[in-house]
This record gives sequence, structure tokens and C-alpha cells, in this order.
Amino acid sequence: MNRSGPTEPAATDSGRSIERALERLYRRATFGIRPGIGRVARLLEHLGAAIRHRHDPPLAIAHVTGTNGKGSVCAMIEALARAHGLRTALYTSPHLIRFQERIRVAGRPIADAELAHRLAEVEDLADRLCPHPDDAPTFFELATVVAFRHFDLAGAAFRVIEVGMGGALDATNVVEPTVAVITGVDLDHMQYLGTTRAEIAREKAGIIKPGAPVVIGPLPPDAREVVEQIATERGAPLHVAADLVRVRRLHSGPAGQLLEIVTAEDPHTLEVRLPLLGPHQVDNVTIALVAFQRVLERFAREGGGPPGWPARPDPAAIRRALERVAWPGRMQRLSADPEVWLDGAHNPQAAAVLAATLADLGARPTALVVGMMADKDAAGFFRALAPRIARAWTVPIANERAAAPEALAQQAAAAGIGVATASSVDEAITAAMNWAAARHGRVLIAGSLYLAGEVLARRGSERLFEALDDLA
Repeated sequence: MNRSGPTEPAATDSGRSIERALERLYRRATFGIRPGIGRVARLLEHLGAAIRHRHDPPLAIAHVTGTNGKGSVCAMIEALARAHGLRTALYTSPHLIRFQERIRVAGRPIADAELAHRLAEVEDLADRLCPHPDDAPTFFELATVVAFRHFDLAGAAFRVIEVGMGGALDATNVVEPTVAVITGVDLDHMQYLGTTRAEIAREKAGIIKPGAPVVIGPLPPDAREVVEQIATERGAPLHVAADLVRVRRLHSGPAGQLLEIVTAEDPHTLEVRLPLLGPHQVDNVTIALVAFQRVLERFAREGGGPPGWPARPDPAAIRRALERVAWPGRMQRLSADPEVWLDGAHNPQAAAVLAATLADLGARPTALVVGMMADKDAAGFFRALAPRIARAWTVPIANERAAAPEALAQQAAAAGIGVATASSVDEAITAAMNWAAARHGRVLIAGSLYLAGEVLARRGSERLFEALDDLA
């Protein structure tokens, strides 16, 4: 999803150009969401962009969608490719602190000067090709074109592209991928994607392209039936990740979890210390490994690949990638005494995963600081978390789509959670930390990636992805 409430650094003499460029881009958020790929396709065609598998020079594209987990899976696939010596590109959304986080090559966000130049170039093209206001590209559409243009100029041979929302009508669906990935399907964004899991699955399955392998995580039966049907219709081989790679948790703690991995390519057991927390990360690791394997397998079968292309996954590279993968705002520990955890969970399925992760960390009184968007299922979110939450503070978020703290408090109370409203995020965190310290408890901040971004910005977390900097 696009993010219209940025948290950007204060202007300096050297930063005014990029600040002005981003201000122009954010004004496009007022255009709203206009599902469809026509405008993006028009712009990319004019630029001669590389958006297809087997491009010349050779190009690999992993296109990832799903209700939850797609960001973590994207981060893992990119880490795997880079650890195998490939020049990677990663496009994700939303950002947490700076827009530049969305567009990364070799693990590093796009530089300010490059971003300002690319934005000017693409805006000028959009004004010429889409002059009518009703046809003007939206915030997310223009961001997508900028990202793809940057990847071309940077010579990135392995590209990991996260869907913004849904699939079929998402701006990223101009790509013809080497592999398509569906992490999971649940009820979210129902005003755009459908009111049932089957309808949402059909929208997400729109990224499936003829002949391109499809990797799926655990899907509800009704959603899986739809995905299987569409894959069959389009002649796309379907791979259930859990059938091809076995991942078992050996140990879990605040610093991460020890995993045992066995793949079809290498029957030997590989032990990996994954820094990302939660039992759900077992599924994400499985999906990412299978997706990466399918990319290598497809190039091996068809012949040729980008320079330095590996013949098969290397166990040492797999371990190096997964032990250094970073994905901020997902069960990220901000403090040890008392423990303060930050997570972007914002729907009932993610809240259930979060509750399981809290159980993993051990029984302890937990205070929740929560802010959400008004279009989310707050009632379902609180019901899923209620068994693990002893006290909650609801907070405002600096976003025009945010739910009022008073409305959230009503939903939390209805779920049986003792709750209070706070006038600011800082006030709520201070109160929650005092409460937790007096009870040897912990604090969880959750409900929205927008809230996660606000919290990280207050902490001055500029190098969010530093664990990836020396991966290759």
C-alpha cells in the first residue's frame, strides 16, 4: 500500500531538492487509489523498461503478493539472491521513515540525488503521456515507475517486487515474472479486493502469468482452490512451499530462533539462526527458499542466466542470508528493560500471529500501545490479541485515514481489554513502560506500519537495514 503521511528528515541546503521532489510526489496521494496497470505500462513502455523474465540482458523477477508476510518474504528472497553473489533490487511498501527505503539496490536505499533526478524525469514523462488530470498517475504508480527505472540504470539482475495491494490491478502487475509468490490470503482491504477469501484470492492470483511457476504458502481451502484453478488455466506450475522444503524450529528467544532446514536439493540438515521472531517466520523462510530455488531451476532448465548466476543454492550462502536478514517493524525489540516490542500487525490474521509470538516469548503481563487506520477490522484485531494483553493505550496516528483513539478504545473494551486513550504516542509509551516495569511485564506497540514508522522516527533510526549492508 502507498503511504501518504511521510516522516521525512528536516530540510537542509543539500536536501531541499529531494524534499521538493517528494512533496510533489506526495501530492499525488490526493488522487486516491485507481486500480489498473494501463498508466504504468504506458510509462514503462516509453522508457523501454525491463519488466519481463528472460529480458536481454538476462533478468530474474520474483513478484510477491499476500495478505500478510509478503514484506518478510521479499526481504528473505533478496537476501538469498545477494548472498549468492547476484546484484539485487528490492521494491517494497510502505516505508517506515524515509521514502528511499522502498527502492533498494544491493541492499542500499536509492540516494537522494538519484531519487530527485528520477522523479523529475518520470514526472515530466507522465505530464506528456498522461496530460488529463483524470488520467494522471497516482502516488504509487509514479513510485513504481521510478523504482523500475532506477533498477534498469543500476543494472540489477535479480529483482524482488512486492505488490502494493491485491495483485491483478496493482501497479506492479506489469511484470512478467520468473516466479510468482502468494504468501497467504485473508480478509483485508475488502473495499477494493472483495468480501470473501475466494474473491481476494482471485485478485491476488492475478499476478500468475502463463508458464511462470507459482509458489504458495499456507492458504485457506477456499482460497487455495481459486489459486489452483487460475494456475491451471494459465499453464503455471504450482508449488506448495511446505511440500518442498522442511523447516523446523529448534529454539526461540528474544534474540531470534534456531531453525533446522532440509531442502530437496540438499538432504543434509542446515541449522540457521534467524533474527526474525515468531512461528510464522517458519512459513516465510520456507516460501522464500522455494521461490529462490524455482528461479534458479527455471534458468537452469531454459539455459543461461545473469552474469555470476549460481547453478544451485549454496548452503553456506543460505545460512549467511537468513542469519543477516533484517525487516524492521516486525517484532523488533526496541528496549530490553522493560522489553518493548514493535510490530506492524494491522489485521486479525496478523494479530493472531502476533499473539502466538508473544506466547513464544513467555508468559508475562503485556501492555499494548495501539493505533490503526479507520478501514481496518479493529474488533477482529483486538479479539485475536485479547488473550495476551493485560492493558492497552490507544493513540492517534499522523495520517488522515487514522482511527480515533476513542473509537479504538471502544473496540478494545468490547474484546475484554482494560484500555485508556492517550493524546500522543509518547504519552502512551511512557505510561505503558511504567506499567510494565512495575509488573515485570513487557510493552507491545502495534496496529499499523504508519505507527511503527512514527515510533522509529522518534528514535532516530536512520539505518534500518544495516544488517544487510555487508551481506554479499
